[in-house]
Amino acid sequence: EKIAHKKKSIAPARRPPPPRCAAIYRIIALFCRQTKPRIDYRMKHIIVSNNNPTKEELIRLIGLKTLFARQLPKMPRDYIVRLVFDRRHTSLCLLEDNGKKNGDEDIIGGICYRAYPDMKFAEIAFCAVSGNHQVKGYGTKLMNLVKGYVATQGIEYFITYADNYAIGYFKKQGFSKSIAMPKTRYQGLIKDYDGGTPMECYIHPNLDYTRIPEMIAAQRDFILEQVRKKSKSHVRYPPLQNSAADMNATSVHGHVVSSRNSEAAARAMAIPGVMEAGWTMADLQLATGAQKDADRQRNHLKSELLAIIRKTEEQQFAWPFREPVDTQEVPDYLTVIKNPIDLSTIEKQILKGDH
Repeated sequence: EKIAHKKKSIAPARRPPPPRCAAIYRIIALFCRQTKPRIDYRMKHIIVSNNNPTKEELIRLIGLKTLFARQLPKMPRDYIVRLVFDRRHTSLCLLEDNGKKNGDEDIIGGICYRAYPDMKFAEIAFCAVSGNHQVKGYGTKLMNLVKGYVATQGIEYFITYADNYAIGYFKKQGFSKSIAMPKTRYQGLIKDYDGGTPMECYIHPNLDYTRIPEMIAAQRDFILEQVRKKSKSHVRYPPLQNSAADMNATSVHGHVVSSRNSEAAARAMAIPGVMEAGWTMADLQLATGAQKDADRQRNHLKSELLAIIRKTEEQQFAWPFREPVDTQEVPDYLTVIKNPIDLSTIEKQILKGDH
């Protein structure tokens, strides 16, 4: 034992990755964070009803109460205990299959709700996932398991009051802020919570919520297959037969190259299909560097002129010149002023490019 302990104590520390591989490790870590693991819907879960619960179910309820108290610190502890152990509430526990039996350490998450069978809706009281299991898809699995279970009990709607931190989660699970259920069905049965947003979700009776990821994947594959039938993005075409020497020729399709601008246009004209598409040397020369420089200078001049005009319009004594003179108010204006002009007309001419 001493020798083994000594060897263990002098074991070399793990060497950090070389700096050259740091970028690769970061990319791999980013990929691992973006690709969430597939959640197996056959994982262990248990539906706990408070009507004559067994010893194991009581242990699960205690663990669920601890989880809610830890993940929902703003919720009063006595309120959590009263609802979790209330006989009218039902809870679903998601368990981690780690070999432990009858323990509360293996609870990943849980939902506590109260069903109103006569009105065919249920109110979610608490929903939480353990901190070290969040952002892994367990919240979606948990909600889908509950939806699948209540659908067999004749429940048509889920309703809950979500705080600002939970609204995004419930939206992803199909909840909406617009309540479609008639108000007479839930009025007087659930109470309003200050600072909470009422949200509702319709439970489809013929939908298997535990197979939603498989159905979405099948629909995605079907859509991609239909797109491949119409699209040609997967077709690889052979390279162009013209060599670089042919592209740099001084005469292309009868057009003599005389300048760098014309040379670039001639190289573009030499590409098979450009001439057949209706392009001409004049069109290509307009799209080359010299024309782009001229357009850039023209746009710069336009922006400078517009800045001057707008600065002039802001002056205190510019008000008589901002708009054209109304000839109905001054009938003889055009007889005196042969070429009338004003700041708004100048601005319009600049915008049109008539400057």
